[in-house]
Amino acid sequence: MSDVIRVGLVGATVTEFGSGWGSGAHVPALKTVPGYQIKAVCTAHEASAKASAAAFGADLAFYDFDAMAASKEVDLISVVVRVPLHHRMVMKALQAGKGVYCEWPLGNGLKEAEEMADLARKNAVPNMVGLQSRSDPTVRYARELIEQGYVGEVLFANLKVIQGAQLVRGPGRIWQGIRSNGANPLTIPGGHSMDTVRFILGEFAEVSARIATRITQWKHADSGEPMAVDAPDAVGVAGRLKNNVEASMLIATAPSNAPGYRLEIYGRMGALAISTASINLGPNKIFGAQGKDKLAELPVPERFKAAPASTPAGMPQNVANAYARFAKTFHSKEGIDADFDAAVGTHRLIDAIERSAAEKRAIDL
Repeated sequence: MSDVIRVGLVGATVTEFGSGWGSGAHVPALKTVPGYQIKAVCTAHEASAKASAAAFGADLAFYDFDAMAASKEVDLISVVVRVPLHHRMVMKALQAGKGVYCEWPLGNGLKEAEEMADLARKNAVPNMVGLQSRSDPTVRYARELIEQGYVGEVLFANLKVIQGAQLVRGPGRIWQGIRSNGANPLTIPGGHSMDTVRFILGEFAEVSARIATRITQWKHADSGEPMAVDAPDAVGVAGRLKNNVEASMLIATAPSNAPGYRLEIYGRMGALAISTASINLGPNKIFGAQGKDKLAELPVPERFKAAPASTPAGMPQNVANAYARFAKTFHSKEGIDADFDAAVGTHRLIDAIERSAAEKRAIDL
């Protein structure tokens, strides 16, 4: 590998339908963070591959993923495509000995995630998953405060994530209404949010959950046709962590006045709270209090900010924080705390929640 990490990016295109996460978050992040070069772009068609490579300043344009995975001019493959495609692409990249950054969810379910993590470990290649809150300065500061005893012994935590329901969707997003595709409120906003709880407070020992689909129909933005929806949009969890912290979690979507994300942590000596619209996107605010004091916003120390000051606001911020942290470990065996094994832990939690709801009983992890 060269000193500069040469990136092959799949899922970023100038003609993409949908959120444009690849072009809107990854491309500006990679252009901002030192040590990276967008060397190659891969899309489904030759014309879009060439147009995207030209737009992003990449030397190579591929419309065959296997060819990009085999290229000796690529050190890291960033997989930013639909969840059902993650497994094949990540496994192919790992088999080729490439480092891999894969967006979250890592796999379409626990089994796929475990297979990817096992191969990454076996082949000893750098790997990172797009659980961006683990690189968010506010979240990392909250974790340090807990470790330093800011709130004393943690007694219980409450997570509430209610995001706006998108009832009209175009071709880039409407596929998420099908639960088996693995990208829904439980796995995406729920996965990011519950992973933050794991990262700050530790692992779950037991969960008891309910899952429901309250909005059972969406409309296609182009055709106007209705589509049946079975993706869960209301998830309630009562849980206990291995350190005996009691936790309650609500993840849902609402058509009106969705408040976003709030995590509250209560200890014997104080309390912390994180509020934001979306924990993995930020910007996030942290509030703290000790004793009888009222919660007040806490300034986040500069040392937690890994992304360059020139990083564009919005979607690129925490992706840049992640890439900046990944660069420091890429050429070593140190690894990073947002690797595929971390992703498997959150997949395992989601799997336990789904089993608990289906079997109507508490599940031990």
